[in-house]
Amino acid sequence: MRTNSEGHIIQLDGVRFIAVGLVLLDHLIVEINIIPFGALGVTIFFVLSGFLISRILLKSKEKTYGTPGGFKKYLRKFLIRRTIRIFPVYYLIIAILFILNVPPVRDKLAWLALYGTNIYIALHKTWMGSVDHLWSLAVEEQVYLFFPFLIFFIPKNKLVPVLGLMGIFSILLRAYIFYSGRIPGTNFVTMGEWTVAYVSTPACFDSFALGGLMAWMQLYKSELFVKFFNKSWPVLLGLLGWVLVQWWAKSLAQPFNFPYVVLDRTMSSIFGFMLIGRAVMGFKGWMAAFLENPVCIYLGKISYGLYLYHNFVYNHFHSGPMHPTVRLFRKIYQYVPSLEGNIAFEAMVVVALTIMVASVSWHFFEKPINALKDKYAY
Repeated sequence: MRTNSEGHIIQLDGVRFIAVGLVLLDHLIVEINIIPFGALGVTIFFVLSGFLISRILLKSKEKTYGTPGGFKKYLRKFLIRRTIRIFPVYYLIIAILFILNVPPVRDKLAWLALYGTNIYIALHKTWMGSVDHLWSLAVEEQVYLFFPFLIFFIPKNKLVPVLGLMGIFSILLRAYIFYSGRIPGTNFVTMGEWTVAYVSTPACFDSFALGGLMAWMQLYKSELFVKFFNKSWPVLLGLLGWVLVQWWAKSLAQPFNFPYVVLDRTMSSIFGFMLIGRAVMGFKGWMAAFLENPVCIYLGKISYGLYLYHNFVYNHFHSGPMHPTVRLFRKIYQYVPSLEGNIAFEAMVVVALTIMVASVSWHFFEKPINALKDKYAY
């Protein structure tokens, strides 16, 4: 395992870059894309979050369990550190969008402020425009509310069965949503039913459970962890499994079918599990060179900002004619008309603008605030 002087696992920043890159790729080529790269990227983030928060909480539990006020110290540090990292830039964006009156922020302010966007989407079976992507942050925040209790109060020798039950429940819940919501006489559901299965927090438990299992293995079964993740071929096998699920889903006549609604997240989670576990051990060769490349590490470091800002920098469905990026494109096309409609060119411009905005946010807002976490070290 390769770490820096602060104990940070180096290749995980590269994994973050892969995850956010898949999301951006999906959204940038939405006109021509039929493969759910974005869903895969989000699921990788979920597995990674499950691993990192479980690892942090398990280590913190070892220091505080059985001590006077132990649970209070354990919970306080976790929530304060998560708050420092997540809330400031999130609420900054909501405030800016509110001031600029970007739809639907003013109308849905309470849902946004309380991290309930995924609940709104599931209840109404509809998306929320330019703030669609915030559903995944709502899921993570809701997981943060109960995971500390799960880790602290369940004995470590019983944690794996509990995580296993969480994963099974998640799959069964998506299957229930699928079969109970099928259009009569068919074997598929509407987009609305798929949305419920996609954004509901309990329907994402298998991703976080696999991340938690990985953390448990690393801390308490280190020999098994090394044996399991010491080779790269399981990563390729996980990727092949994901590809086969996509092939199966695309071979069926209707898009919201069983493999897509029920199995896609599980297979994506298994691939993420293999990828992250191998990165913790440390890839070798060209993959190590890629994940440890300074550019990948930097983009992984600012991945939270990249994810937050990208839909506001430009969104194919919701950026109107007066949006600054749309106006920039019109100006460019006045001088170079041959570029109009060139998806690759537009994607490059949007990526450059997103990196610029996320970089400014990181260096002048997020990083200074993030430094406050040092006062609450585990």
